Amino acid sequence: MSVKPLGERVVIKMVEAEEKTKSGIVLPGTAKEKPQVAEVLAVGAGITSDEKKKDEIKVGDKVIFSKFAGTEVKVDGEELIIIKLSDVLAVIE
Repeated sequence: MSVKPLGERVVIKMVEAEEKTKSGIVLPGTAKEKPQVAEVLAVGAGITSDEKKKDEIKVGDKVIFSKFAGTEVKVDGEELIIIKLSDVLAVIE
């Protein structure tokens, strides 16, 4: 099953958090902070039809998003988040 966002929404999947710090300390699950970096899986028609917004974000981009943004959903056992385009803060290049 696939998820197609409506309007100016984006479907993202979280990127796994680091297991170790740069100095080599292994972090237990409770000490890890929820990452705010995700990969874009789908973009809504409101984004792709708007000439100004079309080049801002596309499928496959890695993005940073607002900490408490979006709605978490589980599709085919995969945890996804649907967020508004305005909750995307930056694209990582």
